[in-house]
Amino acid sequence: MKYLLDYHHHTNHSFDSTATMVDVCNTAVDKGIKEVCFTEHYSVNPVAPTYGHIVFKDYLKEIAECRALFNNQLIIKAGIELCEPHLLKDQYAASLAPLNLDFILGSIHNLNEQKLRIYLENHGEKVAYTNYFLEVLNMVRHADIDIIAHLDLLKRYAFPLYGHYVFEEYKDIVAAILETAIERNIGVEINTSGWRTTLNAPLPSIEILQLYRDLGGELLTIGSDSHAATTVGSHLEEAVLLAKSCGFKHVYKYEKRKPSPVIL
Repeated sequence: MKYLLDYHHHTNHSFDSTATMVDVCNTAVDKGIKEVCFTEHYSVNPVAPTYGHIVFKDYLKEIAECRALFNNQLIIKAGIELCEPHLLKDQYAASLAPLNLDFILGSIHNLNEQKLRIYLENHGEKVAYTNYFLEVLNMVRHADIDIIAHLDLLKRYAFPLYGHYVFEEYKDIVAAILETAIERNIGVEINTSGWRTTLNAPLPSIEILQLYRDLGGELLTIGSDSHAATTVGSHLEEAVLLAKSCGFKHVYKYEKRKPSPVIL
């Protein structure tokens, strides 16, 4: 793939990163990446860890500064990762309307206002996975998002306890998620962060990606989910090969929330 993109980054505008935008951009340039999108965590729910950290004025100002600094080297897009965006929809809409963002990721990090790790500990594998996927389905039915981030994220926390989940046990729910996403022009992300852990697998699994393609899904992005400059662009090549193996011909970039294909 000649035009490398990395569409999932967190910096010190997110609560869980100390990376700077300049360092992220420098690393991207060094690795031959042509386009990045910053996707800081954001929630309007006061009990969520991501609540109240980002200051949008400062965030967009720094993006503008990096665009000027890296003008001929790197395309930089402004995005956001929303936590449970199907909840408190009106508040999300009011907060985001003035921002004119390029890209919106939607993710489930909490169930019943409990972090996934805690919910898993309290309910066990089967209940946690079932309710997690049902919550993703609810998000895809109702949220205003472009891409589902790390669709099977729960496995990040479940794997050390239970190993890999059995895809067939949740295939019907996952199929409903993907069919609804396709109907609403919502895509799926290949999140490479799992390859950086003992999980040693992308999020979502190859089974989910293959099902998405078999159902006619096309909108696909790739993101490292970097929280440090050192992990910018990690495992992009593996993600490209995975996409090709599932039959995808393109990944997508976004501008003002409009997708454009990039040939793999």
